[in-house]
Amino acid sequence: MSDFQFDKIALIGIGLIGSSIARAIKLHGLAREISISTRSPLTLARAEELELGTFYTESAAECVKDADLVIVSVPVGASGAVAEQIAPALKQGAILTDVGSTKASVISQMQPFVPEGVHFIPGHPVAGTEHSGPDAGFADLFEGRWCILTPVEDTDAEAVRKLRSFWESLGSRVDEMDAEHHDKVLAIVSHLPHIIAYNIVGTAEDLETVTESEVIKYSASGFRDFTRLAASDPVMWRDVCLHNKDAILEMLARFSEDLAYLQRAIRWGEGDKLFDLFTRTRAVRRSIIEAGQDIAEADFGRHIRHEK
Repeated sequence: MSDFQFDKIALIGIGLIGSSIARAIKLHGLAREISISTRSPLTLARAEELELGTFYTESAAECVKDADLVIVSVPVGASGAVAEQIAPALKQGAILTDVGSTKASVISQMQPFVPEGVHFIPGHPVAGTEHSGPDAGFADLFEGRWCILTPVEDTDAEAVRKLRSFWESLGSRVDEMDAEHHDKVLAIVSHLPHIIAYNIVGTAEDLETVTESEVIKYSASGFRDFTRLAASDPVMWRDVCLHNKDAILEMLARFSEDLAYLQRAIRWGEGDKLFDLFTRTRAVRRSIIEAGQDIAEADFGRHIRHEK
């Protein structure tokens, strides 16, 4: 009897997340076949050079033929177009999922094209780096990280169980919630921090009284960590902003109110308010470490890697 969870898994998109999934599937022996599709011939050729799959094609429809699990790893704005392309080729009983950072929009784009008998279970592995492309992936990207599933109404329970088991095999901890709640949570823990980082780096670039060399030279004082977020894929984050607009605007409004409070405290020398805020936020950092989502060891740019 085969130990494979799925006979064939199709990956649409082979960037950081897609290539990490491919590597993890191979590492853990989860599928007999891995079919890979992407629109870029160069990216597809690189995926083949890296031996990430067993079959490679620029046709998304050809990629998903006979696949038991289809994972769409494209910018969220392209989700609907991909669903329309692959719908006629999807196998009855197949599980169709995605990895997008917004869920309500992905559901509204993809669900109208999902054929009867195909189990559509939107998902989001909360993991990643600022790097992109098939070379950026690594098999343990999902180890100890959360993957959120947002099943639509009347989703087959056994299909959800299979997808949950798949992500757990990749090392993820799995949670379920409705799409709207997911989008609000991710707006504050992921989307807003990236937007703020893009804005801060843009502000520094625009400053006429600070030279670019000084920005680079002294970046270890805090600016450096913002640049990591701001180096993320611009296409992906453009789509996130456009497709989680309501939740992001709500969180930006709350952030603006809190920023005004901080501004007043600094202007009027209200040290007690500043100390209280900084104490509370420090406790959040400790909680993240205790939850296993980061480690306590600090670096702050002191450890410099010398490439040979």
